[in-house]
Amino acid sequence: MYYFDHSATTKPHKEVLETFVKVNEAFYANPASIHELGVEANALLSRARKQIADMLGTDETRVIFTSGGTESNHFAIHGLAKNLQARGKHIITSSIEHPSVLESMKQLELQGFEIEVLPVNEKGLISLEDVKSSLRKDTIMVSIMHINNELGSIQPIKDLANIIHQNSRAVFHVDAIQSFGKYPVSFSSLGADVLTLSAHKFNGLKGSGIVAWKNYVSFEPVIVGGGQEFGLRSGTVPVAQAVSFAKAMRLAFENQSLMLSKYVQWNEKIRSFLQGYRNVRILSSNQAAAHILTISVRNLKGEILVNALQTRGIIVSTSSACSSKQTKTSHVIKSIGLSDDYIRGVIRISFGTSNTDQQIEHFIENFSAIMKQVKGE
Repeated sequence: MYYFDHSATTKPHKEVLETFVKVNEAFYANPASIHELGVEANALLSRARKQIADMLGTDETRVIFTSGGTESNHFAIHGLAKNLQARGKHIITSSIEHPSVLESMKQLELQGFEIEVLPVNEKGLISLEDVKSSLRKDTIMVSIMHINNELGSIQPIKDLANIIHQNSRAVFHVDAIQSFGKYPVSFSSLGADVLTLSAHKFNGLKGSGIVAWKNYVSFEPVIVGGGQEFGLRSGTVPVAQAVSFAKAMRLAFENQSLMLSKYVQWNEKIRSFLQGYRNVRILSSNQAAAHILTISVRNLKGEILVNALQTRGIIVSTSSACSSKQTKTSHVIKSIGLSDDYIRGVIRISFGTSNTDQQIEHFIENFSAIMKQVKGE
C-alpha cells in the first residue's frame, strides 16, 4: 500500500518506538516517587521537557504533556478562558478550526462566554482586517490554527499575532498540530502565546500531545488530583511517551528542510498533472502547505475515489479523518463556498516521510486510469 493520508496520522519512526520500549523497560517508576527509581524517571522526564521547550523557544516549566491534540486544544482553550474571565468573556476563532477547538468553544458559549467565529475566503484564509475589527476591550483569547488539516491553508500567524498584541490584551492560541515538522514552529517564528502539538502527526506515538506557552500566560487547571504537571494536569505522567515525544520532535525538526523540499516537488508535480482535467478542481491554493493537496471531482462522491484508489494500492482520505465516516459535508469545505457539483467529490492527498518519487508516479498513473473509467477523460 502507498500511504497518502499523513495528515490523519503517520507511522511512528523506528527510533521513536525503540525509545518508547527502552524507557518503559528501564525507567518504569512513577516520576513523582521520592525513591531512587522515581528520581531517575523524573530526571529523564525533565530532560525531555527541556528539549521540547528549547525547540519551541520557551522555559521548561511552560510545557505540559497531554493525551494528544484534542486534549491539548481543550486544555488551552478552557484553561485560558477560566483564568481570564475576570477581564472579559469575548473569544475569537475561525470557521475552519479543528472540531476540538470549535466544540470547546461551544461548551464555553453554554457557560456564558461570547464566541465570535470569523469566516474565511475561498482559499481558506482569515482576513486580517476582520480580526482587527473584531478585537474589543473584553476580548480575552484568539484561537487560530496555523495550517488547516483539510485544505492546507496557512494562516498569516505572525501578522495576526502583531495585530492581536498591538490592539488588545488577548492571549493568542495557535493550533500548530498540522505544521510542526513541515514548517517552522516556535514562539519566535509565529509570535503566538500558546502552542499545541500532537506527536502522531510527525511520526510519533498516538496518545501524546503537549501544550507550551510563554511565561506571562496562566491557566486554570482542567484535570485536578495529585498536582502533577505543575498542578495543571493531574495524573501519573507516562515518562516513556514524553521521551518518545521529544525524540519524534527532534527527528522531525532535523529532517524538516529536506522533507519540505520533497513535498513542494510532489505537490507541484501532481498539480501540473491535474490541470489537464476539466472535471477536477484543486481546492488547496498555490500558497497552501505543500504536504496537503485537496481536490474535488465534479459530480462524483469522494468515497468512490477513495475506494477506487485503494483497490490500486493507494490510500487517501476524504476531506478529513475526523469527518470522513460521517455523511455530512465537512464544515471546512462548507466554509469556502464550494459549489454543489463539487462539494461531495473531495479527497485529500497528504504527503509524509514514507513517500517516494516512485509512489507519486504510481498515484498519477492510477488516478489517470480511474478518471478514464468514471469520467471518460
